[in-house]
Amino acid sequence: MTPYETAESAATYLREKTGINTFEIGVILGSGWADAASYFGESIIDLPLGDIPGFHAPKVSGHGSVARVLEIAPSRYALVLLGRTHFYEGRGVDAVVHGVRTLAAVGASKLVMTNACGGLNPEWKPGTPVLIRDQINFTGQTPLVGANFVDLTEIYSNRLRQLCLEIDPSLAEGVYVGFTGPTYETPAEIEMVRRWGGDLVGMSTVLEAIAAREAKLEVLGISLVTNLAAGMSGEPLDHSEVLVASKAAADRMGKLIAEVIRKA
Repeated sequence: MTPYETAESAATYLREKTGINTFEIGVILGSGWADAASYFGESIIDLPLGDIPGFHAPKVSGHGSVARVLEIAPSRYALVLLGRTHFYEGRGVDAVVHGVRTLAAVGASKLVMTNACGGLNPEWKPGTPVLIRDQINFTGQTPLVGANFVDLTEIYSNRLRQLCLEIDPSLAEGVYVGFTGPTYETPAEIEMVRRWGGDLVGMSTVLEAIAAREAKLEVLGISLVTNLAAGMSGEPLDHSEVLVASKAAADRMGKLIAEVIRKA
């Protein structure tokens, strides 16, 4: 079975379990973001990710383990994945982007992705949300196979970013640089990222965004700065601070994404 057929199988499972044929918006929430989902709409049902074809229960602390169906307006539905597979888990690129391909298969035309990340701008304190305006894929991987040429000129939707800025003009924008992990970046790597023009570093999102554009989804990416990047604060990096910062920002981020979903 090809990865695309596996996504279709997952979509069939979701339609059978929910009785809903089309989910117009997909959301993938990163580490510590689960509390934000309570703002998006009325929760209809939670389905364990491990029961859906092609999915695996997340292993990373701070990630949920369900696909949540939400009614965002009368007869308008969103599918929220509370958890994702990371490349460093060793399941391969297709597992990393399976969620995106499944969202496309259930009819989503728009995708909201969030992540927790390290920030290179010293003015971005932990808890600062940043709109992703572009990305650099430093994983050395791609979800595309063969002569499958996908235009990434506008990998993150200008329209959706402008909608966010209308809702909250104080939002910053930046370039996200994706590494494979699971190690955090070295100070030398952070200096390299700075010279490239990167503003944010993390271990997710870039491969999913490529798969989303292949599927012609309109993509909004939002990073939450949970720590200064390596070498900037003089302190060691720890995953627990990621979860603390994400939980503290859940109210603001939940309300922002909820309004974007309703207006998109």
